[in-house]
Amino acid sequence: MKNDTLIFGLHSVAEAFEAGKEIDKIFIRRGLKTEQTDSILRLAAERTVPVLHVPTEKLDRLTTKNHQGIVAILSAIEYTHLEQLLPMLYEEGKSPFLLLLDGITDVRNFGAIARTAECAGVDAIIIPERGSVSVGGDAIKTSAGALHRIPVCRVSSIPSAIRSLQEYGVRVVATSEKAERLYTDAELELPLAIVMGAEDVGPSADTLRLSDDIVAIPQVGTIGSLNVSVAAGIVVYEVLRRKLLNPSV
Repeated sequence: MKNDTLIFGLHSVAEAFEAGKEIDKIFIRRGLKTEQTDSILRLAAERTVPVLHVPTEKLDRLTTKNHQGIVAILSAIEYTHLEQLLPMLYEEGKSPFLLLLDGITDVRNFGAIARTAECAGVDAIIIPERGSVSVGGDAIKTSAGALHRIPVCRVSSIPSAIRSLQEYGVRVVATSEKAERLYTDAELELPLAIVMGAEDVGPSADTLRLSDDIVAIPQVGTIGSLNVSVAAGIVVYEVLRRKLLNPSV
């Protein structure tokens, strides 16, 4: 961990919030409770910053300095608020094309997905504050810099984001190898949000339940599942193909 990505100490972390610094996550010592920590936790909740309660040993591994029981990691990018992004896209005359990542934790897959999404004209990537990969230097490198170009929204949960998208008229289509409908037979016109889930379990049950449709990618081999970045590329480029064929839609 590079020293310039760390902020430690109660006062320093509180000041980082007040200064509008983009914080990726916070590590706080288990059982630590003061007025200042309560204030920091409130700010973290308001800004969907993940907070991990950890033993002192974990904090000591992050920094040898006097951390006072709290260490924050600065984000490598500036996150975009979903509530601000959607009205902005509509005001610009765009039909939103979004990608939701439900439980993607592998940094290389995340970077590869971001690279594909940027090339295919995806307007933003949406990730949850918990159970998701962080947008760090490794992810940016794997994305070939795409994560500096495509907005990333961090939300409290993917189901809550789905509800918000649907309120704005965005159709949500989840991918699952268990689906009966193939992605080639589904309605994939914009405004649209595609959901990709973790390789081992796919999208969560709540995500599948809330989605407007669930689609599968056909497979004839014996391995059982595609790499999630490859699967994302297949579906995202099907959306782009249709958009290019019918630019007025």
